[in-house]
Amino acid sequence: MALPSSARLTIDLEALAHNYRVLTAEAGGVEAAPVLKGDAYGLGAGPVARRLWAEGARSFFVARVSEGVLLRMELGPERPARILVLDGLPPGSADALAGADLTPVLTSLPQVEAASLYAAQAARALKVGLHLDTGMNRQGMTAADARALAQSPDRLRGLDVELVMSHLGTATDPTSPRSAKQLAAFERLRALFPEAQASLAASAGIFLGAPYRFDLVRPGVSLYGGGPFEVTHPALKQVATFEAPILDVRVIAPGETLGYGDSLRIETPTRVAVVAAGYADGLIRAGKAGGKGWFAGAARPILIINMDLIVLDIGDAPARPGQMVQLMGPNAPIDDLAAASGTVAHECLVRISERAERVYLGES
Repeated sequence: MALPSSARLTIDLEALAHNYRVLTAEAGGVEAAPVLKGDAYGLGAGPVARRLWAEGARSFFVARVSEGVLLRMELGPERPARILVLDGLPPGSADALAGADLTPVLTSLPQVEAASLYAAQAARALKVGLHLDTGMNRQGMTAADARALAQSPDRLRGLDVELVMSHLGTATDPTSPRSAKQLAAFERLRALFPEAQASLAASAGIFLGAPYRFDLVRPGVSLYGGGPFEVTHPALKQVATFEAPILDVRVIAPGETLGYGDSLRIETPTRVAVVAAGYADGLIRAGKAGGKGWFAGAARPILIINMDLIVLDIGDAPARPGQMVQLMGPNAPIDDLAAASGTVAHECLVRISERAERVYLGES
């Protein structure tokens, strides 16, 4: 039960569905497989996945094996989705993957060998994907590894390779030449596995054009309202609204300091609202430099962010304790909050803590 001083995170599943439709249309008809890692970017993998299933999604990506197991439970037998695990096949995870009917996206030759051995022991084919590194140098098999597999198909014995994928490192900058280099590298490598689906584009990559889309795209942050190029996109709606109530309204006299230390000295009479949210709720302390909250029809400068409290300059706006201030949402877009906090929308979303009450609109 929410108490009067609780912050609130509202997840608008109608907005989520709208964004999925926008992204699938932009993708030109290829399959769109939502990325639900990090508990659907902190918004709840179960409700998000069920709504996206209702919108036609049939494949989903998670990062951890544990996320895939929980997602299978959330979807239930009536929604037999393909769930792909980006961690691949970590040691000791094969039984859990098989038990939940998860598809590991194998990231190395040792993982391929372990998967083939498991398939032989289980006496059945194991569905897998292959992650190929095209220049991000984070996860995935090298070009030499991929060629070795293609030239020695026995190494894939017992494995049904459904998907080959890679990940773009600079897709949020449409002028970067690195994306084109990665595209060319991926085209060469995916040709080694012609029967498998191919996937290169996540949210930003979808907007780089048809050559990047292949057979399947992996929308992530843009499903939840983050712009593909790290600025608000006019066709996408904000899915998450984070609000917190005013606790107190006061006037600070000239010459006084605000908060810890003496770094913020008030030069003119300043009327402020003290709001029940802080970095314990997931806000980033650096967001005090340029961050704004929406209150009484206008964006209000954030002056300080502490563990449990923030203070906003509200000018002469009528205000009283209990009124809500929007810190993220339609009037305070996630990309603006990210820019003020020196980070990306992904981090702002996943940081919202469990202390905030969760409310779902349009749940399936």
